[in-house]
This record gives sequence, structure tokens and C-alpha cells, in this order.
Amino acid sequence: MPESLQTRILRWKFNLYPAYRGTGARVTYIAADFHEIRVKLPLSLRTRNYVGTIFGGSMYASVDPMYMIMLIRLLGRDYIVWDKAATIRFRKPGRTTLRATFRIEDEELDAIRAATESGSAIDRVYHVQLIDAEGVVHAEIEKVLYVRRKT
Repeated sequence: MPESLQTRILRWKFNLYPAYRGTGARVTYIAADFHEIRVKLPLSLRTRNYVGTIFGGSMYASVDPMYMIMLIRLLGRDYIVWDKAATIRFRKPGRTTLRATFRIEDEELDAIRAATESGSAIDRVYHVQLIDAEGVVHAEIEKVLYVRRKT
């Protein structure tokens, strides 16, 4: 699905926002329906650590807010969504540009709506990988999000 004008503007805002800009990453795509977001994290002076590979903090920060923002947009104003926990497992040092793709399917949204219909809170677990151009995984990130329907 192509980007819309709205998601293109949001992508530009994201990339100019100082907290995200500081990670060295860039949002490269936001689907018009918010079901997919893509980011890239290049090895550069901004992201390079002491040993010449991508700083682990940049790896995590580049993916940190995406699932929360997607769920907020997809579920709407009737839901509270917060990041609750995260785990990152570094597999290989990042020596080239890394990319991550975030997807949320309609079935997941239906499951969240059904589980929170009574007003109870749930935790949802999402996984994303930072991969290089050859598809080699450099980091695996697990995000736990708190979701509750507003009363």
C-alpha cells in the first residue's frame, strides 16, 4: 500500500523530531492505513560506537516507538496504549545499514478489541528484527505493550 499525504507528512515529522533524529535512524515508509512502517539505521558517524559498529542504543531507539504509535493510530481514541517492557538480543555487530519492518494485521486488532471489550487491560508481545541487505539478523527486539479500552 502506498503512503498517503498524511503518512508522508508524519514520516517527515518523525525524521525531524529531535529525540528520534538523535538515534541516527530514519523512517522510510508509513503505509496509508498504518499497518506497516519501515525504518533504516545506517552506520555513520552519528551511530558508530567505540569499536566502529552501530551503537546498541541506536539499534534499540530506532525501533522503540513504532508498535505503540501504530496501535494508537489503528485502535483509535477509545484505547490506551503504552510501552511496558522491551528486550533486545544482539546477534551480530552492525557494520552496514540495518532495516526493520513493523506490521500489524487486522486479525491482531480484532483480537485486541475482543480481549479488551470488558474494559480489562491486556499485554501484547511484538517482535521485530534489524536486518542487513542480505537478510542477516543483527538484532531481535521484543516489545510488550499494555492495551486497555478507555472506560
